[in-house]
Amino acid sequence: MSSLQAHTWWSRAGRRLLVVPLALLVAAAATGADAVTAPAPAPESEAKETTPRTATPDRLRYDVSLRGDADGSHWTGRQRVSFRNASDRPLREVYLRLWGNGDDKCGTPGKPSPVKMSKVRGGTPGRLTVNCTALRVTLPKPLARGERTAVSFDVSITVPGRNDRFGREGAFRFLGNALPVLAVHDAKGWHLDPYVSTGESFYALASDFRVRIDHPSTLKVPATGRTWTRDGKPGRTVTHSVAHRVRDFAWAAGPFRTATETSPGGVRVKSYWAPNTPAAGVRLNRKDGVAAVDRFGKEFGRYPYGEIDFVMTKKFGGGMEYPGLVILGTTEEGSAVVHEVAHQWWYGIVGNDEYGAPWLDESFAQYANARFYGWDTRDCWSDDDWPSDRTALTNSMAYWAKHRDEYHLVYTAGSCALARLERTIGADTMARLLKRYARDHWYGVSTTADFKKAAQSVTDKDLDPFWKQHRIR
Repeated sequence: MSSLQAHTWWSRAGRRLLVVPLALLVAAAATGADAVTAPAPAPESEAKETTPRTATPDRLRYDVSLRGDADGSHWTGRQRVSFRNASDRPLREVYLRLWGNGDDKCGTPGKPSPVKMSKVRGGTPGRLTVNCTALRVTLPKPLARGERTAVSFDVSITVPGRNDRFGREGAFRFLGNALPVLAVHDAKGWHLDPYVSTGESFYALASDFRVRIDHPSTLKVPATGRTWTRDGKPGRTVTHSVAHRVRDFAWAAGPFRTATETSPGGVRVKSYWAPNTPAAGVRLNRKDGVAAVDRFGKEFGRYPYGEIDFVMTKKFGGGMEYPGLVILGTTEEGSAVVHEVAHQWWYGIVGNDEYGAPWLDESFAQYANARFYGWDTRDCWSDDDWPSDRTALTNSMAYWAKHRDEYHLVYTAGSCALARLERTIGADTMARLLKRYARDHWYGVSTTADFKKAAQSVTDKDLDPFWKQHRIR
């Protein structure tokens, strides 16, 4: 879910919040959808949506060392990413995505972009493009199939003043999408889509991260992966994190209060909250979050990362998911914690192109959320919900960014469509479908075509009329 301020729908039966990013969708300015995209070779660029041809570069490993300033507003360090060419074609270049520059773009002379790279080794950097969110690095020589290489660089990160997934709230810093990550090349070519604040633009392959974060001891630092701390120089602490097969790495920093518990299923749950966060909401998030990670583990496959961190503040808008870490705006009634935990499977473990097909993570996460709370979805569907013939559940963020007042359909109509599919094929069959679908795409990438094919394979009913009615194209 986007970190935008959330519009809240109440479910009296569930007595919980159905969080839908609606209130600020109209006001949120989407970055231009006409930004430069690198051309793909002609035969691949004409491919229709199926399971992506071998996506590359893969088997990525990020080694990162960072040092933070006194309050966690500025971070500097070195980053190295090693990777393999999984494609049959030689790999001549790679692209790094600097998503942290998405809102500020290329900045101004007095206010430069928040994320800067320098001293690139392992390739020759070009100009920043796509509003300073993409950097082409030409490799010294073409990388043949199966060969590995690495690119390294210095990185400088300044946390913006806004309260956002990459931003701050009071003394607390959120560093989502702050680290540069490699773009993906698949059947559609290089994915160099523009940044959108309404929803997500992100598409990444499962990667390994080893991150060393040197910070003042007054700051607690929740982070993706299994974390532990060591004493650093006087007054400083080093937080280490190791994360395997994750699609991104995020962290936060601040004088958080903390608590750690282990779910009945064996997952370590670490909670971090600002002191002014409503205590009742913190308790509810911890209770529901622990229950959700175990329940979804049973429904979709055991949670593989061992640890998940909940970062809670009073004024953060809505919620935002990252592998092993979620940021939650928390009231006395709790937050979108269950929805964000569901994202650990739907986008995290079962990946998708979040710009090209956002319904594959948001609709699935909200469907899981509705099931968790037992909401009545029998009358949730109405064909009158569709504003025009061009509106489809499977539209990309290029469409939703231009029609921000319709984006809530990805949550509302999307989860409802999956609930109706459950009633169409039967609850037991739907449960088997999702568990098998997650297994078949574990750490991989799913597409709409993949899901339609999988759903049709478990029933004798012709689902073509269902897809048409629910605008799953």
